[in-house]
Formats: sequence, C-alpha cells, structure tokens
Amino acid sequence: DDHLRHRAHAAAAAAAMAPAVSKKQKKAGESLNNRLKLVVKSGKYTLGYKTVLKSLRSGKSKMVIICNNAPPLRKSEIEYYSMLSKTAVVHYPGNNVELGTACGRLYRCSCLSITDVGDSDILKAAEGQ
Repeated sequence: DDHLRHRAHAAAAAAAMAPAVSKKQKKAGESLNNRLKLVVKSGKYTLGYKTVLKSLRSGKSKMVIICNNAPPLRKSEIEYYSMLSKTAVVHYPGNNVELGTACGRLYRCSCLSITDVGDSDILKAAEGQ
C-alpha cells in the first residue's frame, strides 16, 4: 500500500514538473503536425543535421524545422545558414522524439529541411505565425 502511494506521489510530481503548454501552443503544434504529415506524404524533405546543412548550402531548402531540444550551437548554426540562404526557420514545439514521430519515423530527429512542400500549405502557415 505504501509502495502504491509513493508511486502516485512520484507521478503527480512528474506531472507538476512538466512544462505548461498553453492551448494556443498545443493547437499550433497540432496544425504543424498535420501539415508536416502532408509534406512527408506528398513532398520532398531531408531528415537530420548533415543533410539539412547540405540542402541549405545548395539552396534547395524552402523551410527548416528544428526541435526544441536541439543543442544550442547546432541550432544557431542552422539558423545562420538559413539566414544566409533566406530560408524560413520554424521552431517545433516538441522535442526530437516528437519531431521524428510527426514525420512517421520510429527514431529521433532534431531537424528537417523541406525541399518540396507537395500538397501542403506549410510555408504560408509559417509566414502567418
């Protein structure tokens, strides 16, 4: 009985420590997820840091999405390359596991570059934010 009470207390403490996400942020994340799924289905994209930098250097990238727990140096390097190539940068509200899952992958992904949007309106949606 004491073990169960300790477990419930630990779960409550973990829930209290989780970052508070407003409804607006949650809704924005969900719409981004839906648009991202459409890009994955109908467009062209590259996952991962190295291929994102390659697509930015070659000027093929239309948009870059970075997760919220990417290392700061890596994040700033991608932002710098994006600024030079005049590419939109979107900061994904979730971590690298959630970004990988949003792309329909079973592995983590810190950043992705969209080279062809396909049927999605993700570029227009990013401009509106």
